Amino acid sequence: MLLVLAMAAMLWGIGLLMGAPKSARWSMIFVLYLAVIGVQAVFPSDHSLAIATGGSLAMWLMIGGAVALVLAYSTMLQKLRVKAEARAAETVQEEAAQELFSDTELNRYARHIVLREIGGLGQKKLKDAKVLVVGAGGLGSPVLLYLAAAGVGRIGVVDDDMVDNSNLQRQVIHKDEAIGTPKVLSAAEAMVAQNPFVQVVPYPRRLTVDDAEEIIGEYDLVLDGTDNFDTRYLVNEVCVEQGKPLISGALSQWEGQLSVFDTARKTPCYQCIFPEAPAPELAPSCAEAGVIGPLPGVVGTMMAAEAIKVITGAGAALRGEMMIYDALWGETRKITLNRRADCPTCGAR
Repeated sequence: MLLVLAMAAMLWGIGLLMGAPKSARWSMIFVLYLAVIGVQAVFPSDHSLAIATGGSLAMWLMIGGAVALVLAYSTMLQKLRVKAEARAAETVQEEAAQELFSDTELNRYARHIVLREIGGLGQKKLKDAKVLVVGAGGLGSPVLLYLAAAGVGRIGVVDDDMVDNSNLQRQVIHKDEAIGTPKVLSAAEAMVAQNPFVQVVPYPRRLTVDDAEEIIGEYDLVLDGTDNFDTRYLVNEVCVEQGKPLISGALSQWEGQLSVFDTARKTPCYQCIFPEAPAPELAPSCAEAGVIGPLPGVVGTMMAAEAIKVITGAGAALRGEMMIYDALWGETRKITLNRRADCPTCGAR
C-alpha cells in the first residue's frame, strides 16, 4: 500500500512540476487506482505484485467508496454554496431595486425584475439607458411603445413626418385625432401616457450630416426604422465612428428583417451587408408596394427585445446575424453576416 501511495505522490509531484492542472493530476491518480484494482482482481492475493499493492481488493474498494462519498459530499456542498451565493445576489438586486425605484415602478417592472437575466440591476440599466429611435412610423411605433413600457430612462425620437390617415393601418402609436400633427409629438404623447416615468425627447426633423453626430452622440444605443437609404447610411456611419451599437430593421409587403450592427464588438456594419442603395424599382416604399399591417408590429417588437438585451446584457443579441421573418408563409430564419475588408465605412477600422 505504501508503494501505491508513493507512486500517487510521485505522479502528483510530476504533474505539479509540469504545470498540469489539478484535474489532470487527479486523473493520473485515478488511472493508477484503476490499475491497482485490476492487479488485485487478476492476481491471487499471495502474488508479489498483489502484495506490493496492498494485497486486498476489498480494502481498495472501500477506500474508493470512501473517496467517492467525500467527493459527492464536497460537490453537493459546492452546489449549495453556488445556490446560496446566487440567492444572495438576487437579494442584493432586490434591495438595490427597492432603493432605486418607487413602489409604483417596482410594481410596474416586477415581471422584469423577477427574470434572472434582468433582475433589479438590469432594470436599473434600462432606467439609466439613453436610446435614440430614428423613425416614428411602422417600425418605430412598437419600438417606442415597448421601450417606454420597459422603463428605458431617456428615449429620443427623430422624424420629420406628419401623421397621415394612411399611416394608421400599421403605425399603432398614432391615433386618429393626431392626423396632421408631427409624428414625434404624437408618439411622445402616447409614450408618456403609457409610462410617465420615462423622458421622451422629440426631434421633429430629418437627420442630416450637420446634426447627426451631435444628436447620436447623446445616446448609448440607436434603433433605425426609417424607410430611406440616405438616412440609413448616415446613421450607420455615425454609429461606427462613435462606437455605438445600431439595431436596424426593414420591411416590405410580407417580409421583415432586423440585425444588430455593433462594430465595437467586431461585427459587420450596415454598409458591409448593403454596400450601396438599390435602384428605386428594386426597393419600393410601403406606399408603392404595400405592407401587411401587423408586420411592422412583429419586427418592431423584435427590435425592442434586441434593445433590451443589448442594454441589460441578457441572452445573445443578433450581433453578426440577421433575422428574417416571412409573415406570408409563417417562416423565420437567421443568416450569418460577415464584415467586408473593403467596406468604406468600417473596413479601415
